[in-house]
Amino acid sequence: MKTFDLRSDTVTLPSGEMRKAMARAEVGDDVYGEDPTINELQELACKITGKRDALYLPSGSLGNLIPLYINGGRGNEILTQKNSHILHYEIASCTAVAGVLPVAIEGDRGILKPEDLEKHLRPDVYHMPKVSLVEVENTHNLEGGTCYTYEEMKAVSDFADKHKLLMHLDGARLFNASAATGTPVKKYCGLADTVTFCLSKGLGAPVGALLCGTDKFISDARRVRKMLGAGMRQAGILAAAGIYALKHNVERLHEDHENARRIAESLSQAEWAEIDTRKVETNIIFFKTRTNPADQVASQLKKKGVLCSTFDPETIRMVTHLGITASDTGEICAIIRGLKL
Repeated sequence: MKTFDLRSDTVTLPSGEMRKAMARAEVGDDVYGEDPTINELQELACKITGKRDALYLPSGSLGNLIPLYINGGRGNEILTQKNSHILHYEIASCTAVAGVLPVAIEGDRGILKPEDLEKHLRPDVYHMPKVSLVEVENTHNLEGGTCYTYEEMKAVSDFADKHKLLMHLDGARLFNASAATGTPVKKYCGLADTVTFCLSKGLGAPVGALLCGTDKFISDARRVRKMLGAGMRQAGILAAAGIYALKHNVERLHEDHENARRIAESLSQAEWAEIDTRKVETNIIFFKTRTNPADQVASQLKKKGVLCSTFDPETIRMVTHLGITASDTGEICAIIRGLKL
């Protein structure tokens, strides 16, 4: 029986051509700044984002932690949407390591608005923490892969500028947002002081993320990376996969979005599922289970070869990616339509 893994877009496997690129990679000691392939990847990230410098990291979580450590500042508050990745899936590193206090803000579809942020600014008195930074997530994982439009994100950026706050963009799936909205990645990145994007999700590399910002910021970030034990040596073998991903796997992301829409439409026709297909903006699908608990539905789908993730007793997530073809999607849709619960 064929298995269709929709648990996450982190399950993608490097293609044969990507593996060949990894095998051919020239390497050196990156702690000394001497790995030519990592340097090439960092230069490519600068070109894509429009930032002055970039740093290759093992994970997007580290790419979020370092800006909070440097720009958040110990004892300060940062404003973030209540369902953001940094609040729920980074093991409280913002407080445990960076020493900042995240303030959870309401935001429909995961989108922050200036009027919501305004309520959480502090008066300038010595016995209160200061708000130092705003963090936005685009696309937004827990809200179902939703995207900021350029205008929505610019409103947050203008708010941050007005109040002399810094802004970090958690762009783990930023290329998905760009594909869905038509807003160039560079245009999004121009609104933020720092940006992180992942190579290991929809772009299909086995590991890695890029953190981008000013020369000074990245110089400081390199020191923090080393302090946290994430300095790497001959990691150009991994960086080569990232270069391949950025050159070959960006233009195809719209295919994942179309496959997600097809699956969502099939779910909308299933008696055991409840979904608003209008909320499926990119490659992430959240739906409710009507007739059975989510874990039972997931178990029945697994028996048919469809793997998915449960998030609460009645919520399931599916994520499309380059490992799921249009033909696979047709089979998945048939399984969903044929499942009786």
